[in-house]
Amino acid sequence: MLTLAGEAREARHPPNGTVSGVCHGTLGELYQGPLRESTEPDIAVVSFPVDRHSWVHFTPGTDAPNRLPLGEKSATAAGLFLEHFGLTLPPGRFDTHSDLRVGVGMASSTADIVATLRCLFRTFALPYDPDVVVGILAAIERADSVFLDEFALHLSGRHRVIRRLGTDIGFHTAYITEPGTVDTAAVTDLLLEHYRRHGEEYERCLTDLLKGFASGDPAAVARAATTSAALSQEVLPKATFDSLLAHRERLGAEGVFVAHTGCLIGFLFSCRPGADVKSDISAFFRSLGHQCSFAQGGYG
Repeated sequence: MLTLAGEAREARHPPNGTVSGVCHGTLGELYQGPLRESTEPDIAVVSFPVDRHSWVHFTPGTDAPNRLPLGEKSATAAGLFLEHFGLTLPPGRFDTHSDLRVGVGMASSTADIVATLRCLFRTFALPYDPDVVVGILAAIERADSVFLDEFALHLSGRHRVIRRLGTDIGFHTAYITEPGTVDTAAVTDLLLEHYRRHGEEYERCLTDLLKGFASGDPAAVARAATTSAALSQEVLPKATFDSLLAHRERLGAEGVFVAHTGCLIGFLFSCRPGADVKSDISAFFRSLGHQCSFAQGGYG
């Protein structure tokens, strides 16, 4: 755990009151698979941003505790930030809050790190520098692209944005969390072998997805997301996938999405479902033994 005292340079502009950093999470991915342009095997993702967030607040004060009550990765990120800029924190207190469930595919740890760094930029009145954020993330973990406020095709292991996909596409979602967790690092080799066996199918899927984004067509994006989810079934299956696929049309959904290396699965709707449709969706998921949640994903 990092202390708030040190010998480094003091804050340039200590805050007069509470400052905050906020970062959205994800509902898994609209695509996860290989990238033919990549010179080395890696996992490419188009993360699915969700209107759920992680918050980090800093309140200055000489009577505040002298410890950072942050998670291990966020505390590491704070230490790297202070080292990079040669700064030490003024006396104060950190508080955190999150809507994001841990270990299910909502990018909770990455969102915590980004929220921490955004809070620190504000604490020291420094201009926000995404290159610093990416560099710190790269030193800590494989990361989703939640540091961007738009869709992106992203190499999560190499922290490289291949293509920015904008903010024209948005969905309403109904989703559940299946039991269990998936360790992405532990299954990376399994995934890469699966990608090699199905390279042409993934290439067509990604091409269709990118065309959907380029034309602003949510239905095309939803179809490609469903294809990506179906391909994932062969290596990291979801127990309820076949049921969702079979009932997608009846419930008026354009597609099915998953957290490819997580536990989330749900429906994509380009228009907000009405109360009756939400009741039907909820009854369907309850028949599978799950309580569903509704959330807005993407932008648009």
